[in-house]
Amino acid sequence: MTDTSDIQQMTMIQAINSAMDVMMERDPTVVVMGEDVGFFGGVFRATAGLQDKYGKNRVFDTPITECGIIGVAVGMGAYGLRPVPEIQFADYIYPALDQLVSEAARLRYRSAGEFIAPMTVRSPFGGGIFGGQTHSQSPEGIFTHCSGIKTVIPSTPYDAKGLLIAAIEDNDPTLFFEPKRIYNGPFDGHYDTPAKSWAGHPDAQVPTGYYRIPLGTARIVRPGEALTILCYGTMVHVVEDTVKAMGIDADIVDLRSLIPLDIDTIEASVKKTGRCLIVHEATRTSGFGAELLAQVQERCFYHLEAPIERVTGFDTPYPHSLEWAYFPGPVRIREAITKIMKD
Repeated sequence: MTDTSDIQQMTMIQAINSAMDVMMERDPTVVVMGEDVGFFGGVFRATAGLQDKYGKNRVFDTPITECGIIGVAVGMGAYGLRPVPEIQFADYIYPALDQLVSEAARLRYRSAGEFIAPMTVRSPFGGGIFGGQTHSQSPEGIFTHCSGIKTVIPSTPYDAKGLLIAAIEDNDPTLFFEPKRIYNGPFDGHYDTPAKSWAGHPDAQVPTGYYRIPLGTARIVRPGEALTILCYGTMVHVVEDTVKAMGIDADIVDLRSLIPLDIDTIEASVKKTGRCLIVHEATRTSGFGAELLAQVQERCFYHLEAPIERVTGFDTPYPHSLEWAYFPGPVRIREAITKIMKD
């Protein structure tokens, strides 16, 4: 059911806030928790106003202990609540890794379905804001390796709200990574030009009511015949602008969720175009792009007209002083496209 009675222009932050508001109003078992999410409204203001509306029992601040935040959320889920914990920056999710992997991801399996952990862990991730090594990481690949966890990454305000609602309703633990570089506007990768806002963008027109986007459904950003580009989060906008500037007839696939993965859409696109480029900001070795490459190679080998290419971050900590050398920007994407199209 989708309520499209009222449409408003929203930033991604506002859309995420709206999703939590809608779900807290619909379902009294939904609770929001995390560092500074209550009175302060979150470091990026994604939870602003929720504590005033729903009270301190449903929107509350926690100590600075990521392991404790997720451990408590696992217990809440087992007892019938739907917690939405926030990890203030994805870089600080590692202390919670044991609770996520050993407890949340396995609770349904080891209890034979008697208990579940219906929790949605929200966390800003990615670079492009000069956050340095401790505020710019993209750890999504770690969680896609762990059975029992779903991993979701939106690229627009419209998708952010619909996907977050679907994640909160899901009975399995979900990592909801929010690309903070595009919280307030799309980013084309040209860091030396003025920042853009979501104003006037078609994907910033968001219903104020309830709607959901099923997890595991990719989005074709633009259809094309010459090349398939697989991407997600901030990189969707960088890829789209680069392709437009080059005049390449590319089929751009926004994955939206990594686990579950919409492999059918990917396979159909690559078989149509015969060429594939994978773009993500995370480090290259064992990044999710390696899994995508393997899946495409296994399913589409006889349709490929050129080797699959990857444009990713490097196998180093995110450098503060060399941010734009590390970031997979238009120059590196353009070089990869040129190479593929020559083969």
